[in-house]
Amino acid sequence: MSSDLKSALKNTFNGLSVAQMEKFERLKFTFLSIIFFFIIAAYTLILNLKSSVFMGIIGKEYVPVAKLAAMIFFIPAILFYSKLVDRVKKYYLLSFYSIFYIISCLIFAFFIGHPTIGILNTDQSPYRIFGWFFYIVSEGFSPFVLSVFWAFSNSISAPEGAKKGYGNMVSASKLGGILTAVLAWALFSFTSPLTGLGKIFNFLLVSDIAKIQIIFIISAICLMVVPITVLLLIRKVPASCLHGYEAVYSAEKDMREAGKADTGIFAGLKMFLKYPYVLGIFGMIFFYEVLHTILNYLKLGVAEKAGGTIAGTSAFLFGWEIVMHSVGLLISFFGTTALLRKLGTRACVFLIPILMGAIVLCFIFTSNSTVAMVAFTLITSLHYAFEKPVVESLYIPTLKEIKFKSKAWIDAFGRTAARSAGSIFNLLPTIFSSGGAVFSFVFAFVIGAWTITAFLMGRRFDKAIETNEAIGAESK
Repeated sequence: MSSDLKSALKNTFNGLSVAQMEKFERLKFTFLSIIFFFIIAAYTLILNLKSSVFMGIIGKEYVPVAKLAAMIFFIPAILFYSKLVDRVKKYYLLSFYSIFYIISCLIFAFFIGHPTIGILNTDQSPYRIFGWFFYIVSEGFSPFVLSVFWAFSNSISAPEGAKKGYGNMVSASKLGGILTAVLAWALFSFTSPLTGLGKIFNFLLVSDIAKIQIIFIISAICLMVVPITVLLLIRKVPASCLHGYEAVYSAEKDMREAGKADTGIFAGLKMFLKYPYVLGIFGMIFFYEVLHTILNYLKLGVAEKAGGTIAGTSAFLFGWEIVMHSVGLLISFFGTTALLRKLGTRACVFLIPILMGAIVLCFIFTSNSTVAMVAFTLITSLHYAFEKPVVESLYIPTLKEIKFKSKAWIDAFGRTAARSAGSIFNLLPTIFSSGGAVFSFVFAFVIGAWTITAFLMGRRFDKAIETNEAIGAESK
């Protein structure tokens, strides 16, 4: 075999062959899929209990206020997180926040059953501190676990790898969500003893409070798998396969050698304000969250009427989660990877607001509670199964300061700000008699601005990849 042929069969990274690189790339995304499976399994449980428990302790009318309160409390949390980014390795971050929420879930499981602090006390009041604490910490799961997972994945993935692997990762997460949603739905729906062979399941016939406690314990168990799998990924996959986008890896290596790696707790905010590209990512998330919050508020009203009690509301929400994750699984399995490979990231980014706008248009013309539920289901399924992996891949050609620190501001503070804006829009029908017309105007404005942003972001992403650019490096 000629030396030229031998060199052609070798990868530039530490002498690994192309076949070996492909093997380790598959292994990497297998581990990431397992991690995402258990994160979403836990998130599905926490997300739905967050709303139903808070409404039972504080009251449904305070949900918009809780979102505003979360925005304030997240500011010091982001600054602390930014400090950790400079001090610890990226895979330790995911393990740290997973462990934090393991402990939090166990604490919730304990205090939920307290006679005065927990839901045994049926007097709804805004002065019950545990309800606010519970909601804010639960709300933080997305920016401080999901966000860190995606930042970690983006930091060890190249654009081509993301096209091939992110769709499968999302499919795995949908399976995790379906599994725990079915489990929780069955648990909350099981209200009377079974006979015959069904007697073996009668041990699940416990109080509503015990059911909620069991759910939090299951969430903690799911999260326990995360740091273990992260450790296996780091040990089994060679470091050369964890570089991610090479232009960014080289730029960050130069920064470390120059002693400029520690950029401070406000670096993410500075990058957010300095680079239009980062502001564009924020816009992609902001516009979705505004629509999500408006429709979610309508969904919670339907859920509370259908359920009646905390357990009934939880059963309704978990039943809806089963449908949402099932639709998302179909989208991610058959659509996400295929579209990313065939159309590319740029076209997929532009496709997002077009699809969302079509769904919202149907809701506007046939507005009622049932249509709102269908619209919310489709928008949420599209978001997690298609929009989320596409938008997350936009972070790949950026420096660590943007991937982790700016992303923290966007996902924690910015996302909550968007939801707060959506919550304000939810108050409009009580202020204006023509609330429907106001909603239509808001939807039209959001979709229009979202479409323009998507077009510009897709074009900028392609330019960065074509020129082998590390966005953010020029400021160094």
